Amino acid sequence: MAVSRMSFGVVAVAAAVFAVLVVVFLPAVQAESVAPAPAPTSDGASIDQGIACVLMLLALVLTYLIHAADMPKSF
Repeated sequence: MAVSRMSFGVVAVAAAVFAVLVVVFLPAVQAESVAPAPAPTSDGASIDQGIACVLMLLALVLTYLIHAADMPKSF
């Protein structure tokens, strides 16, 4: 299937025009820079959540140990 030289030329010109437009107008879109975000500060919520996770893990381990001690040795 042969591609005509006319359609190839049209595509080449359209690509060149699009490339020029992108180079010319793309920097204008990003001209305004945004100020950086402030540094995160801890309000204690993450510390509280960490302590809660440790306590839940401790409760899980203690529950497992207590139930394992209650199980009869022979079935």
